[in-house]
Amino acid sequence: MIDIDGGGSVRIVTIERPARRNALTVDALESLEAAVAESEAPVIALRGAGPAFCAGADLETVADLDRDGAEEFARLGQRVARTIEESSAVVVAEIDGPARGGGLELALACDVRVGTPDSTYGEPGVTFGLFGAWGGTVRLPRIVGEGDALEFACSGRVVDAEEALRMGLISRLEDDPRTVTEEIAPNAADALPVLKRRLRDDRDRETQERLEADAFGDLIVSHAADLDAVLD
Repeated sequence: MIDIDGGGSVRIVTIERPARRNALTVDALESLEAAVAESEAPVIALRGAGPAFCAGADLETVADLDRDGAEEFARLGQRVARTIEESSAVVVAEIDGPARGGGLELALACDVRVGTPDSTYGEPGVTFGLFGAWGGTVRLPRIVGEGDALEFACSGRVVDAEEALRMGLISRLEDDPRTVTEEIAPNAADALPVLKRRLRDDRDRETQERLEADAFGDLIVSHAADLDAVLD
């Protein structure tokens, strides 16, 4: 259900369940977590097979959950999203078609979100008495702001790619989102995880600036020859 391809600088991770719009079961979530956690590539591209990116949690799975099972399932989704967010790789969500519920939440955990003109976005759970519980209530307001997050989540409405770009749900709109992955992948493999860690850091400014300077010093040493080549 999770296909892994690519080598070198990019690992391609594809959710392979097109008949169900790539809805995620427990097994699929665990496989996705492993695909990200075990990657040694500096860039990961997350894709959906067929005409959808990901419909989120498999509703047949959700319908069978009791109270404890529901909390366990939410914790699993949170853990997978956190694995994506904390990966040393720069993770690019290449979104084509619908991204719904948990699928959108996993995209929010990615470092870069690129949508095609055919991509659409929604948190429809509220329309049948649920909401996204894979870290979406934490990440959504941080990414788009509290006002847009509240209106978007509480209405359950679907937004198109243009509105998603305006809100900040996606950072680029491209006919082929692979072009953005291809822009990132050639960059220095040791600099990308450092830059990701620094941009992701939410500690106090003094700590962030100290770590930023320390990381810059290390990279100056390891890339002295590259700098000389630029100056020649």
